[in-house]
Amino acid sequence: MERKIYNFYAGPATLPRPVLEKARDELLDYNGTGMSIMEISHRSKDFDKVMEDAQAMVRELHGLSEEYHVLFLQGGASTQFAMVPMNLWIEGKLPDILDTGTWSQKAIIEANIFGGCNVIASSADKKYSYIPKDYQLNPDASYFHCTSNNTIRGTEMKIFPDTGDVPMVCDMSSDFMSRVLDFERFDLIYAGAQKNLGPAGTTVVIIRDDLVGNHSEKIHTMLRYKTHVDKGSMFNTPPCWTTYICKLSMDYLKEMGGLKAVEKINKRKAKIIYDVIDDSDAFYLGYTAKDSRSLMNVTFNLSTPELESKCAKEALEWNLVGLKGHRSVGGMRASIYNAMPLEGVEVLADFLTTFKESNE
Repeated sequence: MERKIYNFYAGPATLPRPVLEKARDELLDYNGTGMSIMEISHRSKDFDKVMEDAQAMVRELHGLSEEYHVLFLQGGASTQFAMVPMNLWIEGKLPDILDTGTWSQKAIIEANIFGGCNVIASSADKKYSYIPKDYQLNPDASYFHCTSNNTIRGTEMKIFPDTGDVPMVCDMSSDFMSRVLDFERFDLIYAGAQKNLGPAGTTVVIIRDDLVGNHSEKIHTMLRYKTHVDKGSMFNTPPCWTTYICKLSMDYLKEMGGLKAVEKINKRKAKIIYDVIDDSDAFYLGYTAKDSRSLMNVTFNLSTPELESKCAKEALEWNLVGLKGHRSVGGMRASIYNAMPLEGVEVLADFLTTFKESNE
């Protein structure tokens, strides 16, 4: 009998079982070509269709107009931290950046290397356990940058500011395709795929047309968004396998009912775990302020690091893996992305309840 594992790692993360099964079935012979999707030319008609369908599905699921280009690139969000200022920074107009933790700090570092930025608000005063709400935007900023969800601390932006004529840029790596938003309020969205969409190796970029081509001529060719827009993400060999898996994942998401349906499920999953934490008489201590809690990454602590280690170890006996917090902060973390089934969350809730009863 197959052993069922529930994968709560923050990324690379669990993928939908039907997606993995379809990829397995097509692994040796994609679309009757007699070759694997990893072998066929990225210039072939078969792969052209994979890329075009993947781009079209991103637009469809997000309700985007043709004003937006969808790119499948390499380099992760870490490269986007640099590409954003390289392409959008305007001389004499520093970007505004909202500091909500590790990933926004990396965006700040890259912006400062390129020319500087204004950190308009930060939640560092409480160890990034909340999302700042009271801040003033600069109407002359070259762009406003935020991180919609923070994997390490477990915070999520519920409300996005009205940036007026200032382009809004958002790193959505860890909650991409997890909920419904007015996506046309954003001018540039980027996301590493290895959490909610596909395996590591693909970065999705959504960019509005009027931001394309505004870069300095000193920017290297591969780091220009226009380079990839003009060539439909195939200026060079794209991440073929991972784009294909992303396309299968989006097909599956559409069958589920799209973002509205998956958001409903994600809220239900998160509530199950947060209820266990909140009803534990402080045995489990939620790390994040309640109004900033993430639907994707549930972070919490126990009374001692030793008890946390014991909890993570005993969870393995229930086939629950990946519950240790990020190495930089410790604690516990359950990442419950789209592909985590409701059943897995229910097993985790049962385990946490049982562990509490045995260790009070």
